Amino acid sequence: MNNQGDFMAITGGCHCGEIRYELSAAPDRVSICHCRDCQLNAGAPMVAWAVMPADNLKITRGAPATINSSGDSFRRFCSQCGTGLFYVNETFLPGLVDVQSITLDDPSAFPPGAQVQTAEQPTWAAHLHTLPAFARYPGMD
Repeated sequence: MNNQGDFMAITGGCHCGEIRYELSAAPDRVSICHCRDCQLNAGAPMVAWAVMPADNLKITRGAPATINSSGDSFRRFCSQCGTGLFYVNETFLPGLVDVQSITLDDPSAFPPGAQVQTAEQPTWAAHLHTLPAFARYPGMD
């Protein structure tokens, strides 16, 4: 935010830098999704999504590739490094786009407010907070 309280654009992109984007407004909501489709597409147990009107997203460099991941669901990603970036489903979320919030230059800018699709999370995911945590990989000071 600037002095007047106006939203300052936030940027993001893929791992290799081929794709860059800009958000012109804060997301409507941010959620961590545990659905099986997200798990398989990301190769991870969960994905954090920031949903907003599609008009608030501007691709500033490159052209993401698109895959129909299931039914009316389309995922956009970098064809060079494979980073997942966006999710669109006009049937379920008309006019909206989900941005993988971890691809923001400041991934802490919009913290998640909810977890969704928890019925599909691995049973161990509910207990992650009980595991020992290390700032870096143990033994790699």
